Amino acid sequence: MVEPALILYAVGLALTIPIAWSLGANDAANPTDCAVGSGAISLRKALILFALFTSLGAVLQGHMVMKTIDRGIVPRIEILGAFTIVVSVCLWLLLCTWKGMPVSTTHTTVGAVLGYGVAAYGIGKVNLNVLVKVLLGFAISPLAAMLAAYLLLKLLEYLLPRISRDLRLLDKFMAALLIGSLIFSAYSFGANDIANVTGVYVTVTREVGGMPDMETMVILALLGSGGIALGGFTWGYRVIETAGRKITRLSLSMGVSAELANALVVYLFTTVPFLLFGWGLPVSTTHSSVGAIIGVGLGRGMKAVNRGIVLRILAAWTLTFPCAFLLSLGIFKFISWLLV
Repeated sequence: MVEPALILYAVGLALTIPIAWSLGANDAANPTDCAVGSGAISLRKALILFALFTSLGAVLQGHMVMKTIDRGIVPRIEILGAFTIVVSVCLWLLLCTWKGMPVSTTHTTVGAVLGYGVAAYGIGKVNLNVLVKVLLGFAISPLAAMLAAYLLLKLLEYLLPRISRDLRLLDKFMAALLIGSLIFSAYSFGANDIANVTGVYVTVTREVGGMPDMETMVILALLGSGGIALGGFTWGYRVIETAGRKITRLSLSMGVSAELANALVVYLFTTVPFLLFGWGLPVSTTHSSVGAIIGVGLGRGMKAVNRGIVLRILAAWTLTFPCAFLLSLGIFKFISWLLV
């Protein structure tokens, strides 16, 4: 007879597929919005590159943030906790993706992990040192992306006329640079965001399968990458349309500046804290991407930014963390009550 805990584990792990799908559908916009919005590449080709390089980043460097999600914020995530977090994240992301809003999967996951941790262990057992670093990363990353994108745009506008006056040659060069930025951004996205899909299952999968940490994380990264790719190819166009075309009109130079700034910020927050503290910071690739787009929009003047769309996005961002926290806390308490 199969133990109830193993059934719960199997069901919860299966639910990471719709989460991965939601992540791909909602966050495929992060690496691709600028390239598609500026016309450098078609949506279909952009999504192919997104799927390939997101998987590569997840497999090669996804362990850096997986460790943080799994046991950096709370002492340990057991089977019921992993199931609770997965259900909470899935519900919130499906709602926001249906509405076409680029909310943060990272904020959703961290909010759900914290809600479970408070319900299961109490606030005293939460690792406040790691949590504070994560929250600072939430606040700093979009501002850093906005500033970096603004400065990169100004640098390109200064350098490009001095490099060549052949506009067709410059456009080809910028389109190639933007596609390269998309690839770098997709890789960074995979390295940071794969933890949101399967990071909560590292410990329980290791214990069930008897495998080492690294092998477990690679297998989970491959599983999550498949779901992310599927989400990108099905509903990804919804948020790409919002982020790539409705915030501000993107030229090639604006697209390069925004995409490169986003990729750099996400990659640095993934790798540098891991090297310094042993915990990669799960920053919001959505916030960084939209922050970078706003930054290049501001580079062309305040009137270039669609403030109505930005306010709607900010409202969704504000709701995400507390809603995920309360969902996770409530679901865990309810299931625990049923099992008593």
